[in-house]
Amino acid sequence: MGKKRAQSPPRSVAPPAEGEAGSSSQQPVEPPKDPTPPLEVFYCAICSFPLEYCEFGSSLTRCKEWLKEEREDLFNKYYSEEALQAKIGTLSLEAQTKLEKDTAKKEAKAEAKADAALKKKMASQVTIRRIERTKRKHVTAIHGLEAFSIDLKKAAKQLAGRFATGASVTKNMQGLDEIVVQGDVSYEIMEILEKGEGVLKGVPIANVEIVEDKKKADA
Repeated sequence: MGKKRAQSPPRSVAPPAEGEAGSSSQQPVEPPKDPTPPLEVFYCAICSFPLEYCEFGSSLTRCKEWLKEEREDLFNKYYSEEALQAKIGTLSLEAQTKLEKDTAKKEAKAEAKADAALKKKMASQVTIRRIERTKRKHVTAIHGLEAFSIDLKKAAKQLAGRFATGASVTKNMQGLDEIVVQGDVSYEIMEILEKGEGVLKGVPIANVEIVEDKKKADA
């Protein structure tokens, strides 16, 4: 018979040191952090830039006037004496003078451009042509609306819905865009322009004329 193997006495296990017991499962849990609130951005009603970027536009003077009237607290934040000194304090006197001159020159140029555009707009003419196709059929063509920043496709869609008829943007004989509406609706369109309905607004009625375009009789 085989000899029985002597068994060694059981090894004693040292108890965990104080503070170590359950350390892996009882670590302190950090409380959840509060969510960061969204950054609130204010936009200028004059140049449409965020307030911090108005100085890079061409209408800083008007931007500052608007902001002072609407939000004096924000005006003081960006344009108070202290804010301006902090911004240009590192510039030399010569550099500050040059910056002011460049800003004034940029604003004057932008104002002159805006005035020229306004004069051109006010001198523009909108022509409504009542075109005779046959003795009983007419179409109405409107030309010149784009000078008043009117989207021709949206205007054609509005007129098509208003008169329940076809309306589209096409090229005339001069290669210029115009809206052609099926039917004799010239005076109705003039009334819409006068009231400034939908997208058809901003056109002085004194700049609108109706022209008769009759079909030439066969020789």
